[in-house]
Amino acid sequence: MSAKLPSLLKKLFRVGKPKGKASAPDNLFSQCPSCNNMIYRKKITENLHVCPECGYHFRITNNEWIQILFDENSIQALFTESKTMDILDFPGYKEKIDKAYAKNILEGVDTFKAKINGITLLAGILNADFMMGSMGSVVGERLTRLFEKAATQNHPVIILTRSGGARMQEGAVSLMQMAKVSAAIKQYNKTGNLYITILTNPTTGGVSASFAMLGDVIISEPKALIGFAGPRVIEQTINQKLPEGFQSAEFLQEKGFTDFICDRKDLKETLGKILKLHHYKK
Repeated sequence: MSAKLPSLLKKLFRVGKPKGKASAPDNLFSQCPSCNNMIYRKKITENLHVCPECGYHFRITNNEWIQILFDENSIQALFTESKTMDILDFPGYKEKIDKAYAKNILEGVDTFKAKINGITLLAGILNADFMMGSMGSVVGERLTRLFEKAATQNHPVIILTRSGGARMQEGAVSLMQMAKVSAAIKQYNKTGNLYITILTNPTTGGVSASFAMLGDVIISEPKALIGFAGPRVIEQTINQKLPEGFQSAEFLQEKGFTDFICDRKDLKETLGKILKLHHYKK
């Protein structure tokens, strides 16, 4: 009799999962890495992937950026024929490239022609899903050709950065892209057209040391990590303790490295106003 008691109690008090009912999905909530609150995922998505509690800006895909920033159906992909090659036969590099291609993640930067509020421009978005948006030969080639095309067609250029810097698997070839893109920007500047950079989390290494900081207008997202080397490396090099908030977007704005910080929800409207102020028209 006593052996039947536990099963009887389960029936009486409905212990365990009811039969025929699906369990709740595991991905309904996401924990914010800034405030540590558990947030309903749908709420985050509806808020453009920004934490509604503390304003932390989650990293999003290139396609999501395109939907947020540019007019619907205005995207024309450019320079897609450029493909990454394992030029140095670096161990494991080809496998990483093939793995990204298999997931339809195509290159460390997407370049295209688009519109914001009807104003035509050329744009590039570094792809953090492709080897952390690192700057390889294809990234340098696509951005260089983007500025060359913009110069001949008198279009403004917008580059959105999120990168770990130079791509070690391409050695010196990767480092050469810093000078290559910077030279193209110099020639583009001679046309008097506008170059805007949007710095998101993270923007580091050779990207921050070259084209990310060469914009006529430099915008950053709140609390974005922006810098060259990591804080630990810098502290070990200079033998000093770094100030609080070092390499944050807010710290860099205070020191004059960026022009202003803009929330994601206001970014398209702000870009549209800047383009109009510089006399670009539909």
